[in-house]
Amino acid sequence: MQALVWTAAETMEYNVIDKPVPLHHEVLIHVEAVGICGSEIEGYLGHNSLRVPPLVMGHEFCGRIEAAGQDVSGLLKGQKVVVNPLLHCGVCGSCRKGHTQLCIARQIIGIHRQGAFGEWVVVPASSVVPVAEETDPVRASLAEPLACSLRATRRAMQRHAFANVVIFGAGGIGILCAKSARLLGAERIIVLDTHDERLQMAAGVAADYTFNPLQCDIKAEIAAITGDKGVDVVIDAAGFQPTRTAAIAIVNPGGTVMNIGLGIDDTVIPVNVQIRSEIELLGSFCYTQQDFLDAVGLLEGGRVTEEGWTEVRPLSAGNEAFQDLINGRVKSGKICLTLDGERA
Repeated sequence: MQALVWTAAETMEYNVIDKPVPLHHEVLIHVEAVGICGSEIEGYLGHNSLRVPPLVMGHEFCGRIEAAGQDVSGLLKGQKVVVNPLLHCGVCGSCRKGHTQLCIARQIIGIHRQGAFGEWVVVPASSVVPVAEETDPVRASLAEPLACSLRATRRAMQRHAFANVVIFGAGGIGILCAKSARLLGAERIIVLDTHDERLQMAAGVAADYTFNPLQCDIKAEIAAITGDKGVDVVIDAAGFQPTRTAAIAIVNPGGTVMNIGLGIDDTVIPVNVQIRSEIELLGSFCYTQQDFLDAVGLLEGGRVTEEGWTEVRPLSAGNEAFQDLINGRVKSGKICLTLDGERA
């Protein structure tokens, strides 16, 4: 089969590899659409030790069941599905508490095993979630990033009804956090990014206000928008020192800062300010099974769509897509890959 294989830092090759064969508990899926995740950009650059070349990445995808192992039941050939790529042991302390995303033995399809940047992918049948036949494959492939974003946004807004919400980053996760905040009742949604064309896109699909923090005084700009109410929720979907510093500076006393962006690790945080203002600092990683199912439902119902902020490119041009992403040449919030660059 044809697959996009990461072979070294900043190198992906479109090669012929062996078609995978499902084991007794697995299914073979013909991939119709697969998204490029921000974490895969770090992997592509060679910054992520979990990803080891040669590797077929790809964990955000939709496809159809081609074949199933002998122990699989309840799934039909030709059925349209998405896949929860987060694999967990089911027996550790975190799993017993229902926090499967924190499993000590967790693995992710496309990182620890072959992913969906190819014509076919094999996955455990337990990870498969059917989707409505009429759901566009590109839209359905957003289930995984939407589940991440929905979980983070829901937790950030839990104590703050009708909050003003600031989101750092107009990439895929930032846009989906903004869309989630809208569904959860945010009064105003403000998106910040240093990429002006992405800000224009965000203004059209998810945000009430947008601005470039490099071109203005952030606190003054937000005060002009929010007035006395201020900002109760900040979601950092970027994860760099400037965004983490700004988040503490702009959130109300008693407000919540949600960290979902994994831009850097070591960060200086003004902890005394956080203590004296009782600012709630949260982190969010992946999702529970319920978050994933909720995301699928929102996509099937058209409550969240791909329209106006995604683009589709051919899988064969995947290396060029990654190069455009790392060099800031992408105007959309997300690139999805299909075999021919068209919708299935």
